[in-house]
Amino acid sequence: MRTLYIDCGMGAAGDMLTAALLELLSESDRKAFLKELSGLGIPGVSFHAEPMEKCGIRGTHMRVTVDGTEEESLDAHLHEHHHEHDHSHEHAHHHDHGHAHHHSGMHDIEHIVRGHMQVSDRVKDDIMAVYALIGEAESHAHGVPVSEIHFHEVGSLDAVADIAAVCLLMERLSPDQVIISPIHVGSGHVHCAHGILPVPAPATAYILKGVPIYGGAIDGELCTPTGAALLKHFATGFGSMPVMRTEAIGYGMGMKDFPAANCVRAMLGETEDGSETVTELSCNVDDMTAEQIGFAMERLFEAGALEVYTIPIGMKKSRPGTLIRVICREEDREAMVRSIFRHTSTIGIRETSQRRYVLDREIRTVETELGEVRQKISRGYGVIRSKYEYDDLARIAREKDMSVEEVRERISGEL
Repeated sequence: MRTLYIDCGMGAAGDMLTAALLELLSESDRKAFLKELSGLGIPGVSFHAEPMEKCGIRGTHMRVTVDGTEEESLDAHLHEHHHEHDHSHEHAHHHDHGHAHHHSGMHDIEHIVRGHMQVSDRVKDDIMAVYALIGEAESHAHGVPVSEIHFHEVGSLDAVADIAAVCLLMERLSPDQVIISPIHVGSGHVHCAHGILPVPAPATAYILKGVPIYGGAIDGELCTPTGAALLKHFATGFGSMPVMRTEAIGYGMGMKDFPAANCVRAMLGETEDGSETVTELSCNVDDMTAEQIGFAMERLFEAGALEVYTIPIGMKKSRPGTLIRVICREEDREAMVRSIFRHTSTIGIRETSQRRYVLDREIRTVETELGEVRQKISRGYGVIRSKYEYDDLARIAREKDMSVEEVRERISGEL
């Protein structure tokens, strides 16, 4: 399975993620991709990848210019205007480029993305989904509707550029799964026009709800709202690095210097498709009632069985009987044998060892006009499939007086 692992031991910002993912491409592909980025259709924006070293580690820093001017940091503007974007963990004082500063809202961002950008519909959807996370977080943090969230004009173009670049790179790399490490958010406080805010800033903290994060000894804001939103949108899981055969490694550098290397590290490679050795335990019974067998099956599942099923069989003395079959992990075998003897009338159990191949499974909760529905997504061995949890469809069907199929069709059409 093609796996992308992103190490956020020093947090993440949009430009750092862009640089790390860019390094995963071949040298020739990088040059072509940079040319493609500069021709996206974001007014006045150009991308420049330059080598940078931090703590003896060589990586790439992504420099974005707007109308030929490099925005080293937009922190002062963007803390003033709801802290939408912060570049490379670098904080700077307010600066002026000699022109009036205008502000754009979510509608203006969507106009740039949907109306001007030369990218696929999938990338456009990804960009707007990331902005939706940021907008919702800023709205919640500042207590104003999303429609009133505004971004500094140049800052908004800079942020659109970072977000678009990451979304394009994710489309280009096409990983089957994206595993994100627990995210280091930093510690201390950050200065902005509103005053002094705790780290992580309120919008960042809101975006990272439900995500494993931690602070530490490094004083500073390591994860920006843009970085947080990109990570949350693309992550299929959070955790430590999986067992994988690495094909490419990328280092995306931030501008600021810390005691530790200020970088995001991305690793692309192959993980083994899911397979494991399991134990199959079987027994025959001819003196248990249907109720007793049903109770035994429930207790075996509670004890950790992966699967329990029954098959009607003919036994000696022409008696109809039941074959009870239990599949469990190897390490649970002994406990499962005890449970089978305890909850069935058998006096003997047969054991075989088998290889089981499984797709990786993930449960997502999606919002629909009919309510929340869990969606099970399975990946591996070159396939991907999804289905809605029947229990959720049945619950909505009862509540709305609809058939299950009507609910499924309505939700599928909406999504």
